[in-house]
Amino acid sequence: MSDNGQGAGGRPGGPAELRAAGSPVRAVGSDRHARFGDVDLDEKSKAIIEVLQHDGRRPYAEIGREVGLSETAVRQRVARLVENGTMQIVAVTNPLQLGFQRQAMIGVTATGDLRETARALEELPQVDYIVLTAGRHDLLVEVVCADDDELLDVLGSVRALPHVQRTETMTYLKVWDQIYNWGTR
Repeated sequence: MSDNGQGAGGRPGGPAELRAAGSPVRAVGSDRHARFGDVDLDEKSKAIIEVLQHDGRRPYAEIGREVGLSETAVRQRVARLVENGTMQIVAVTNPLQLGFQRQAMIGVTATGDLRETARALEELPQVDYIVLTAGRHDLLVEVVCADDDELLDVLGSVRALPHVQRTETMTYLKVWDQIYNWGTR
Protein backbone atom coordinates (compact mmCIF):
# COMPACT_ATOMS: atom_id res chain seq x y z
CA MET A 1 0.00 0.00 0.00
CA SER A 2 2.82 2.40 -0.69
CA ASP A 3 2.00 6.10 -0.78
CA ASN A 4 -1.68 5.65 -1.41
CA GLY A 5 -2.92 7.85 1.41
CA GLN A 6 -4.77 4.95 3.00
CA GLY A 7 -5.44 5.56 6.64
CA ALA A 8 -4.94 3.21 9.48
CA GLY A 9 -8.29 1.47 9.69
CA GLY A 10 -6.85 -1.25 11.84
CA ARG A 11 -4.12 -1.79 14.36
CA PRO A 12 -0.77 -2.20 12.72
CA GLY A 13 0.80 -5.36 13.99
CA GLY A 14 -2.19 -6.36 16.05
CA PRO A 15 -5.84 -7.16 16.01
CA ALA A 16 -7.78 -4.59 14.03
CA GLU A 17 -10.53 -2.43 15.41
CA LEU A 18 -12.33 -0.88 12.49
CA ARG A 19 -14.84 1.87 11.98
CA ALA A 20 -17.68 1.64 9.51
CA ALA A 21 -19.60 4.84 8.90
CA GLY A 22 -18.37 6.29 12.18
CA SER A 23 -19.17 3.38 14.47
CA PRO A 24 -16.47 1.33 16.14
CA VAL A 25 -16.64 -2.37 15.40
CA ARG A 26 -14.94 -4.55 17.99
CA ALA A 27 -14.83 -8.05 16.62
CA VAL A 28 -13.99 -10.20 19.62
CA GLY A 29 -16.34 -8.85 22.25
CA SER A 30 -15.28 -8.17 25.81
CA ASP A 31 -12.56 -10.84 25.77
CA ARG A 32 -10.77 -9.34 22.78
CA HIS A 33 -7.38 -9.11 24.46
CA ALA A 34 -5.35 -11.83 22.75
CA ARG A 35 -3.60 -14.33 24.95
CA PHE A 36 -0.43 -14.57 22.88
CA GLY A 37 1.52 -17.79 23.04
CA ASP A 38 -1.28 -20.09 24.16
CA VAL A 39 -2.27 -21.31 20.68
CA ASP A 40 -0.30 -24.01 18.90
CA LEU A 41 -0.67 -23.62 15.13
CA ASP A 42 0.08 -26.45 12.72
CA GLU A 43 1.25 -25.87 9.15
CA LYS A 44 -2.30 -26.15 7.72
CA SER A 45 -3.64 -23.45 10.03
CA LYS A 46 -0.67 -21.21 9.24
CA ALA A 47 -1.30 -21.72 5.51
CA ILE A 48 -4.96 -20.76 5.96
CA ILE A 49 -3.97 -17.62 7.84
CA GLU A 50 -1.49 -16.61 5.14
CA VAL A 51 -4.09 -17.07 2.39
CA LEU A 52 -6.61 -14.96 4.33
CA GLN A 53 -4.00 -12.26 5.01
CA HIS A 54 -3.76 -11.73 1.26
CA ASP A 55 -7.51 -12.00 0.57
CA GLY A 56 -9.94 -12.29 3.47
CA ARG A 57 -12.81 -12.95 1.05
CA ARG A 58 -11.39 -16.12 -0.51
CA PRO A 59 -13.98 -18.92 -0.51
CA TYR A 60 -13.24 -21.76 1.90
CA ALA A 61 -13.42 -24.28 -0.95
CA GLU A 62 -10.59 -22.45 -2.80
CA ILE A 63 -8.53 -22.21 0.37
CA GLY A 64 -9.08 -25.91 0.99
CA ARG A 65 -7.79 -26.83 -2.46
CA GLU A 66 -4.74 -24.62 -1.94
CA VAL A 67 -3.82 -25.99 1.50
CA GLY A 68 -4.98 -29.58 1.06
CA LEU A 69 -8.10 -29.62 3.26
CA SER A 70 -11.83 -29.91 2.68
CA GLU A 71 -14.03 -26.82 2.69
CA THR A 72 -15.58 -28.02 5.96
CA ALA A 73 -12.17 -28.48 7.60
CA VAL A 74 -11.12 -24.97 6.54
CA ARG A 75 -14.40 -23.52 7.86
CA GLN A 76 -13.90 -25.27 11.23
CA ARG A 77 -10.27 -24.15 11.52
CA VAL A 78 -11.12 -20.55 10.65
CA ALA A 79 -13.90 -20.59 13.26
CA ARG A 80 -11.44 -21.86 15.90
CA LEU A 81 -8.79 -19.29 14.92
CA VAL A 82 -11.31 -16.49 15.26
CA GLU A 83 -12.77 -17.89 18.48
CA ASN A 84 -9.38 -18.25 20.20
CA GLY A 85 -8.28 -14.73 19.22
CA THR A 86 -5.55 -15.76 16.77
CA MET A 87 -7.13 -13.72 13.97
CA GLN A 88 -10.07 -11.58 12.99
CA ILE A 89 -11.65 -11.31 9.60
CA VAL A 90 -12.64 -7.69 9.09
CA ALA A 91 -12.97 -5.03 6.42
CA VAL A 92 -9.97 -2.69 6.50
CA THR A 93 -11.27 0.78 5.76
CA ASN A 94 -9.74 4.06 4.69
CA PRO A 95 -10.77 6.57 7.38
CA LEU A 96 -10.31 9.52 5.00
CA GLN A 97 -12.97 8.14 2.68
CA LEU A 98 -15.33 7.66 5.63
CA GLY A 99 -15.09 11.27 6.80
CA PHE A 100 -12.32 10.91 9.38
CA GLN A 101 -9.84 13.66 8.52
CA ARG A 102 -7.55 13.46 11.55
CA GLN A 103 -5.50 10.53 12.83
CA ALA A 104 -2.92 10.68 15.59
CA MET A 105 -0.82 8.53 17.88
CA ILE A 106 -0.93 9.66 21.50
CA GLY A 107 1.92 8.68 23.79
CA VAL A 108 0.60 8.42 27.35
CA THR A 109 2.63 8.49 30.56
CA ALA A 110 0.63 7.14 33.49
CA THR A 111 0.97 5.89 37.05
CA GLY A 112 -0.54 2.83 38.68
CA ASP A 113 -1.89 -0.21 36.89
CA LEU A 114 -1.53 0.48 33.16
CA ARG A 115 -4.23 -2.07 32.38
CA GLU A 116 -6.71 0.13 34.23
CA THR A 117 -5.74 3.09 32.09
CA ALA A 118 -5.91 0.97 28.93
CA ARG A 119 -9.42 -0.22 29.86
CA ALA A 120 -10.53 3.40 30.33
CA LEU A 121 -8.97 4.42 27.01
CA GLU A 122 -10.67 1.65 25.06
CA GLU A 123 -14.03 3.13 26.06
CA LEU A 124 -13.34 6.21 23.92
CA PRO A 125 -14.94 5.56 20.51
CA GLN A 126 -12.14 7.35 18.64
CA VAL A 127 -9.49 4.96 19.98
CA ASP A 128 -8.66 2.13 17.59
CA TYR A 129 -5.32 0.87 18.90
CA ILE A 130 -3.76 0.64 22.37
CA VAL A 131 -0.34 -0.77 23.19
CA LEU A 132 1.28 -1.01 26.61
CA THR A 133 4.96 -0.26 26.09
CA ALA A 134 8.31 -0.17 27.82
CA GLY A 135 10.12 3.04 26.99
CA ARG A 136 9.40 6.74 26.80
CA HIS A 137 5.61 6.26 26.96
CA ASP A 138 3.64 3.76 29.01
CA LEU A 139 0.94 3.45 26.36
CA LEU A 140 0.61 4.28 22.68
CA VAL A 141 -2.94 5.12 21.64
CA GLU A 142 -4.00 5.56 18.04
CA VAL A 143 -7.09 7.69 17.44
CA VAL A 144 -9.20 8.36 14.36
CA CYS A 145 -11.20 11.61 14.50
CA ALA A 146 -13.48 13.59 12.22
CA ASP A 147 -11.39 16.76 12.58
CA ASP A 148 -9.03 18.72 14.82
CA ASP A 149 -11.86 19.78 17.15
CA GLU A 150 -12.72 16.15 17.84
CA LEU A 151 -9.03 15.35 18.39
CA LEU A 152 -8.86 18.20 20.91
CA ASP A 153 -11.90 16.76 22.73
CA VAL A 154 -10.28 13.29 22.78
CA LEU A 155 -7.06 14.73 24.21
CA GLY A 156 -9.09 16.40 26.95
CA SER A 157 -10.76 13.07 27.77
CA VAL A 158 -7.42 11.23 27.83
CA ARG A 159 -5.77 13.84 30.03
CA ALA A 160 -8.71 13.76 32.44
CA LEU A 161 -8.23 10.06 33.22
CA PRO A 162 -7.13 9.53 36.84
CA HIS A 163 -3.66 8.05 36.32
CA VAL A 164 -2.61 9.98 33.21
CA GLN A 165 0.32 12.27 33.97
CA ARG A 166 1.34 13.44 30.51
CA THR A 167 0.52 12.99 26.82
CA GLU A 168 2.43 13.57 23.62
CA THR A 169 0.40 13.77 20.42
CA MET A 170 1.86 12.85 17.06
CA THR A 171 -0.56 13.93 14.34
CA TYR A 172 -0.46 11.85 11.17
CA LEU A 173 0.33 13.81 8.03
CA LYS A 174 0.15 10.78 5.74
CA VAL A 175 0.10 7.02 6.27
CA TRP A 176 2.86 5.94 3.92
CA ASP A 177 2.64 2.18 4.20
CA GLN A 178 0.63 -0.32 6.19
CA ILE A 179 0.47 -4.08 5.70
CA TYR A 180 -1.56 -6.92 7.14
CA ASN A 181 0.04 -9.87 5.34
CA TRP A 182 3.21 -10.38 7.38
CA GLY A 183 2.78 -14.15 7.29
CA THR A 184 3.22 -16.61 10.15
CA ARG A 185 6.17 -18.09 12.03
